[in-house]
Amino acid sequence: MRGLAKILIVLVVALMLLGAIIVFTASGTYSVTKFNSLYFLFKAHLWKVLAALICLVVFAHVPYDLYRQHSKKLLFGIIGVLILTLMFAPKVKGAARWIDLGFMQFQPSEAAKLILIMHIAVMIERQGELLHDFKNGFIYTLIWIGIISGLVILQPNVSTSLIIAITGFAVLYAGGARLKHIMLTFISAGGLAGMVTMLFKHSRERVLTFIESLVSGGDINIQVRQAKIALGSGGMFGVGLGHSRQSDLFLPESYGDFIFSILGEEIGFIGAVGVLFLYLALFVICLVIAKKAHDKFGQLLVFGLGFNILVSAFINAGVVTGLLPTTGITLPFISFGGTSIILFGVSAGIIVNVARQTLKTEELRIAQVG
Repeated sequence: MRGLAKILIVLVVALMLLGAIIVFTASGTYSVTKFNSLYFLFKAHLWKVLAALICLVVFAHVPYDLYRQHSKKLLFGIIGVLILTLMFAPKVKGAARWIDLGFMQFQPSEAAKLILIMHIAVMIERQGELLHDFKNGFIYTLIWIGIISGLVILQPNVSTSLIIAITGFAVLYAGGARLKHIMLTFISAGGLAGMVTMLFKHSRERVLTFIESLVSGGDINIQVRQAKIALGSGGMFGVGLGHSRQSDLFLPESYGDFIFSILGEEIGFIGAVGVLFLYLALFVICLVIAKKAHDKFGQLLVFGLGFNILVSAFINAGVVTGLLPTTGITLPFISFGGTSIILFGVSAGIIVNVARQTLKTEELRIAQVG
């Protein structure tokens, strides 16, 4: 377990370092144009990377059993914050998703994903066999998934709401819920979410342009078109770090949600696929740590956090390549951002702590036997 934890930390740090390099090369031109400083956005990103690394270390030493004890309090707290965000947060590009803390923009929906995973894991552990019963077990977990997803979709933030639902159902399946209950609920919730999505102009336009692109064979929007140009320009081995052309104001959000395209342009197809394999390797390590954990809560917590990282990475790549509608999902540990990278750092720290606690338990058991 000690080796697995070290490999996970190395992978996370490697992704963060790569992200810092790509953020610098992708944001330089925009920083000069907007802020008259080549390093403005890069420096803003660096302190968030540092905060994420500090969170990784701190949460690696916080006993994960504390989350079992306080998950409901945390859940009620984040629900309150989500409601306040809907009521008072200023709208940016038609969505009220951020709370201005002065030193950074905090996105409560990112914290909601993490806390919901904790609480669902607690509920599954406590319910035991009742989880198989739709009315007496399964439905209670659905209530919390529905509340969190519903509050997030009202922002509107359809993509994050979808990830919350997918991750929640994945944890339920891993915890032993019946597949037919999950599928029936997910299909019903998907239909309802689709109707709600069409009520908001922001999300409706994204969905309709995506459908139109499938029918006509054209590009979804200018961002996706320029992202594809960037990926195509990179070829197999890339144009080299710092030599991206699309980051010279051709591709909007080149250092944020669409950073994967700059990554592909600069380190090529092989490099981009290699990064996706790093995410896959990270998830496999999470699966092994989860399997070896001595309690169901720890197992489901690690699985849920690892799954959230994996699905976020592949959705981001799917958006950049035009396989999915445009969303605001960041590339974990790599994209420019505050809340996202810090909370992914927290997630990695919690996973490491589960591995450390499992190792301590094993060593104690061996010592007692000996």
